[in-house]
Amino acid sequence: MKEILTWFSENQDMLIAFGIKACVAVLIVIGGFILARVISGSMIKRLDKTSIDNMVVSFLAGIVRTLIIIAALLMALSHVGVQTTSFIAILGAAGLAIGLALQGSLSNFASGVMIMIYRPFKSGDYVDAGGIAGTVQRIELFTTILKTPDNKKVVVPNARITSAAITNFSHNPTRRVDMVFGVSYDANLQETKQLFHDLLMADDRVLKDPAPTIAVSELADSSVNFIVRPWVNSADYWGVYWDSMEKFKDALDKAGIGIPYPQMDVHMHHSSAESEEK
Repeated sequence: MKEILTWFSENQDMLIAFGIKACVAVLIVIGGFILARVISGSMIKRLDKTSIDNMVVSFLAGIVRTLIIIAALLMALSHVGVQTTSFIAILGAAGLAIGLALQGSLSNFASGVMIMIYRPFKSGDYVDAGGIAGTVQRIELFTTILKTPDNKKVVVPNARITSAAITNFSHNPTRRVDMVFGVSYDANLQETKQLFHDLLMADDRVLKDPAPTIAVSELADSSVNFIVRPWVNSADYWGVYWDSMEKFKDALDKAGIGIPYPQMDVHMHHSSAESEEK
């Protein structure tokens, strides 16, 4: 006991200095936790006012909070005399190894964050993304869940989506229905055009503004092709398309306007030598 008291007496100044440093280090850690909470909370409040997904907001705020706490711990250790260079080197090496091992996952994560920030589509939209067409059911950090028209669930990696063009069929409130109808060369073009116009105007789902486009687009080999392009609400697109196909066929048949099959006229010529032999 006497030796211990002697050691404390001889090293009193060093112990006091170390105690002061330890107290300051504790205050640094406490301050780091408080600062991390304040900054992450402020970040969440600011980002909640934007269109960024709540999942992304929480994740980013968590990353910022963790980085501030790690920085505070390193500062506290450094203040009490612990060499933090080795810790930083170990963290850097570990981060590099993890990054290389999870390269694909990190790419999907980064793409997921970009999708949630820029919002090229949202849940419920019908899109063509990553070569897959379907209705968006859920957007996650690593994948996007689509449901195809035949009720299949497709899990698409986010990196695949952002690496290609994204077509959002539901983004705009209206869409144009593009149809082509071929009629016989014997048909009266003006009567045919009026027939198409009357059928479209009789459909309440077809918008009057902008007006539908009906015009001859091509004098093809076997038919005169009309383009018929009405505008509809996006939700009515397929209904109008399928109903128009059926109604236009019936109306053309009743009007006696033929829809020709592909055909080719073949002309045979005999040479003079073949004619003499015959």
